[in-house]
Amino acid sequence: MTHSEHVEVLAIFGPTASGKSGVAELLARRLHTEVVSADALQVYRGLPILTNQPETPTRLVAIRDLADEMSVGEYATLAHAAIDELVAAHGSAVVAGGTGLYLRAALVKLEIPPAPEPGARERWELVYDADPRRAFRRLGELDPAAAATLHQNDRRRVVRALELAEMGASLRPTSDLLWSEVTRRPTLVVGLDLPPETLEKRIEARTDDMFARDVIDEVRAAAAGPLSRTAAMALGLRELSELSPDQARERLVLRTRRYAAYQRKWMRRIPGVVMVDADRAPEEVVDAILDVARSR
Repeated sequence: MTHSEHVEVLAIFGPTASGKSGVAELLARRLHTEVVSADALQVYRGLPILTNQPETPTRLVAIRDLADEMSVGEYATLAHAAIDELVAAHGSAVVAGGTGLYLRAALVKLEIPPAPEPGARERWELVYDADPRRAFRRLGELDPAAAATLHQNDRRRVVRALELAEMGASLRPTSDLLWSEVTRRPTLVVGLDLPPETLEKRIEARTDDMFARDVIDEVRAAAAGPLSRTAAMALGLRELSELSPDQARERLVLRTRRYAAYQRKWMRRIPGVVMVDADRAPEEVVDAILDVARSR
């Protein structure tokens, strides 16, 4: 693929254990560029085995301490800068991930709601805590569209919606760019497709590999220190730090299967996604992706 061709960003999305890291690395090598990670948990240092971090240097991997929060808005700023730099230097960039919201943030211009005024959050929290039902009614008056998408018991989001409504913004964006084909740069989004039974075998094999590489020691060391809310959501973190190895393995396989099923559903809803058979050697998958990109 030459630099003058249309597609600038090749985005690889696939469920856990679909082989997307290997495919993305090989694709980046063929294009003489680099991979930008779109994974909410690979941004953290300290959990390389649990979060399946690639061994090849990858942009936006291991850039935050486990105690730090990472917002989608902050990630989007970093991802856009990395992609623009790679396209300027090499003509293209490869984005790879399994976190749908982060993939979306990397590829499109998100409508990020503004930060609250100083003291606004505390003030609305007091209003909510005094009378949740009344606070929710107030939101219905100020921003009925946002209220229609929330439950009055969802304290955090009701408070956030009230903050935004007060500033003339809304928790509900005017357009849902998640399902829009409008991207910042000419982009090809590829979904890696595998038969469910093949994916299940790969999930089991990868879980066994994680245990062989002492994932339990890694997780216990991480859990002993401060964890941000985001980092604490790492799949398997709680199970591996609290259960026996056998119970933890069983639970991790089950949860990973469920998460992969959710990712497969999400993948098929991306507009313009091109599904590529990933049940073959990574070199063949990359050839198929490049064929599609050249035909654009």
